[in-house]
Amino acid sequence: MKKSFQDLITNNATPVLVDFYADWCGPCKTMAPVISALATELNNQIKVIKIDVDRNQAVAQKYQIRGIPTFMLFHKGEVLWRQSGAMSLLDFKRHIEGVLPNN
Repeated sequence: MKKSFQDLITNNATPVLVDFYADWCGPCKTMAPVISALATELNNQIKVIKIDVDRNQAVAQKYQIRGIPTFMLFHKGEVLWRQSGAMSLLDFKRHIEGVLPNN
């Protein structure tokens, strides 16, 4: 059974990093390998999901996604961190590690 977005960000003991993107977005494509590397490096600490804003407009509207890529880190339904735009793996990892529970 496929989980809803709300279930994924609320009923998950592991923090969930959401990557709001679009296929036509250049900076989103630039960030894809960074997100992949981050998921590998923090594999037991976060779960990563990608949300295509063109296919999931209601979710994008609910979270007021105005620019892409936008990244949001949720833990038990609460937003721990949010940022838009491209960044380096090192900067991204520092942001995430700085807000992870028990850090």
